[in-house]
Amino acid sequence: MQKILLLEDDRNLNRGISLKLEKEGYQVFSAFSVKEAEELFYAAGPELIISDVNLPDKSGLDFCREIRKKSQVYLIFLTALDSEVDMVNAYDLGAVDYITKPFSLLVLVSKVHALMRRARQAGEEQKTEIHSGEIRVSYQDMRAYRGGEELSLSKKELQLLLYFMENAGQILSKEQILAHVWDVDGQFVDDNTVPVNVSRLKRKIGGEWIQNVRGMGYLWIQESVKE
Repeated sequence: MQKILLLEDDRNLNRGISLKLEKEGYQVFSAFSVKEAEELFYAAGPELIISDVNLPDKSGLDFCREIRKKSQVYLIFLTALDSEVDMVNAYDLGAVDYITKPFSLLVLVSKVHALMRRARQAGEEQKTEIHSGEIRVSYQDMRAYRGGEELSLSKKELQLLLYFMENAGQILSKEQILAHVWDVDGQFVDDNTVPVNVSRLKRKIGGEWIQNVRGMGYLWIQESVKE
C-alpha cells in the first residue's frame, strides 16, 4: 500500500482529505504540525507529502526544504494564499503541484493518482530482476536462470515464466494466460496451447514450481521477490 504524509493544521480539512485518500486505497499519515510531520516522515517513509504552506510552528516550505536535502519524495503544496513568491519557492523545491484553497477534493485525488502511478513506475524501473527460490529472471537481458545455470527458454516460455512469477500465489486461469502471453501479439491459439506450454516450461525449470489447480488454472506456489 502506497503511503502519503498529509501535513495540514485544519483538522476538518485534514480528516476529509485523509478519509477520501484512504477510501482510494492509500495509507495516510496525518500531521497537524511540522514537528509531527518530521517524526512521521522518518517513521513511515511516504512516497508523497501533501503539505499546507502556513502552519502554526513552521512554514511547510521550510519543512519540505529540509526533507528535500534527504529525499526526492513527491511534494504537493496546499495554501489559502495565492502568493507568487510561495509558488515559485514551492516549485524551486521540486514540488509537482501547488493548489490554492478552496479546491476540489476530486481534483486533488486525481492528481494523487497520477503521481502514485509515476511512483510505482519509477519503482518498477529500478527493479533489475525477479527471483523465486533458485529461479531468477533478469529484466535487463531477459534471461532466466536456475541456480547459476541459464535456462534455455523460448520467448513465449520466458513470458509465461515471468507471468507466473509476477503473480506468485495467485491462481491464473487459462483465459488469463492466453490474454497476457498470446493475445498481446494478436495470434490465434487453440485450446491446447496453454497446457502444452505450461508442461514444457515445467519440464525445463522443474515441476515443483507450478501447480495445476483442477478446473481453475495454474499456481506458482513459491513467493517471488523483485530486486
